[in-house]
Amino acid sequence: MRSSFFWLVAVAALLMPATALPQSMSACRAKPELLKLGSDLPIARKAMTERKLLRIVALGSSTTAGYGVSNPAYAYPMQLRIGLEKALPGIEIEVINRGIGGQDVGEMAARMRAEMMSHPPSLVIWQTGTNAAMRHMPLDLFEQRLREGIKLGQSLGADFVLMSLQYAPAVVALPDEQEYERVMVRVATDVGAGLFRRYDIMRDWYDDGMPYAQFVQLDGLHLNDFGQKCIGKLLTLAILGALTGP
Repeated sequence: MRSSFFWLVAVAALLMPATALPQSMSACRAKPELLKLGSDLPIARKAMTERKLLRIVALGSSTTAGYGVSNPAYAYPMQLRIGLEKALPGIEIEVINRGIGGQDVGEMAARMRAEMMSHPPSLVIWQTGTNAAMRHMPLDLFEQRLREGIKLGQSLGADFVLMSLQYAPAVVALPDEQEYERVMVRVATDVGAGLFRRYDIMRDWYDDGMPYAQFVQLDGLHLNDFGQKCIGKLLTLAILGALTGP
């Protein structure tokens, strides 16, 4: 009953006020199945229950750093913190932004230990894949680095959620971007990590008639204010579903 209550509070706090938002933000949506992470985040759950603390490290590249947003509060890590604080009263929420623009999976895996040791989290959101795809990193090397990074992070005591590539013109133009997406799905399943399916969510936006200009900057790659805020809200719902579900 308690879990169901928290889920209803989360949905009410994050989605019901949509009618009061500008028209563009009322379009923030995702199919329910795309918000299922595939992990119940046991370490984060335990930290919430025993310590009343949920500390998240957001590890990533330019998306995580909030490149190009008009207000730093619009970047998805800040939106995640705001959403979790609203939905989980009584739980101390920390979201530590460790985004560095331009980095690929190998560079982020190399700094995994340092980032986690400085502020030990119970959950790591790892946004990666796009730069590897755009630089044509061999798929086997991409998978190896991804597995190594998660294995190290899990050994340091954290749950993981992978955030997949963005669906944007510069990414869709690549000949094999979906192969990197498939690698991330496979790795998440194999190692027991969650997967936030950003690529599929954004593809649905486009397929449903939302123009790229509504969620992507003029460079055809980075998320704009709407894209960042919406991804933050949907990621919040996905994490709440994992933390408070059965």
